[in-house]
Amino acid sequence: MKDRMNALADIRKETLSSRIAADLRSSILRGDIAPDEKINLDRVREQFSTSVTPLREAMSRLVADGLVVFEDQRGYRVTPVSLRDLDEVVRLRTDLETLALGYAIQSGDLDWEGRVAGALYKLTRGERNGDAENDVETWERAHADFHLTLIDGCGMPHLIGFCRMLHNLNDRYRRIFLERPAGDPDPDGEHRRIGEAAMARRADEATELLKAHIARTGARLRTALQARSQKEPAK
Repeated sequence: MKDRMNALADIRKETLSSRIAADLRSSILRGDIAPDEKINLDRVREQFSTSVTPLREAMSRLVADGLVVFEDQRGYRVTPVSLRDLDEVVRLRTDLETLALGYAIQSGDLDWEGRVAGALYKLTRGERNGDAENDVETWERAHADFHLTLIDGCGMPHLIGFCRMLHNLNDRYRRIFLERPAGDPDPDGEHRRIGEAAMARRADEATELLKAHIARTGARLRTALQARSQKEPAK
């Protein structure tokens, strides 16, 4: 009985730490908690009415995700942004996500094709320009789901995990510095062409389209980040 109660307590802690991590992750990706901003652990603990242990577990997950850094004397802070970091994220995402897509096209079954088709439909039917926060968040979830569904047919959990982390890091830059899709020539068309080429098993075409898609967004982000840096006063 005691072992069962301990097991249930561990499950509750795990569930709570997962919820805290998910909530903070969403806030960081949206830019609600700004880059390099200190995370007030007392405030988070009060918000979730939790003890220290689940909170520390949640912070450890965010550190592992690359969204939070821990420094002696400074505590936990949101990972800063920089051109060097952005360039590394875009380069690694390009290399690993196109690699995973190539493997997915080789190994993915009919169920994978169906999931890609469903994810593409949800993405292209969603509203990205709406003023309602729910519309934006729905589109963001559909966008992440499409990119991750494209590669989940590769059947390589470690590779998928790396791609998921890089996608989140890339999305943080996009959501902070490209809040509106102004200048996007045809995002739905790009996603549709990538998805259709993948489902048709045209590996070279699909990976080149994905590479160009990531590179184009990365270039726009770099321009936006440079412009923001030039406007900010020197510290």
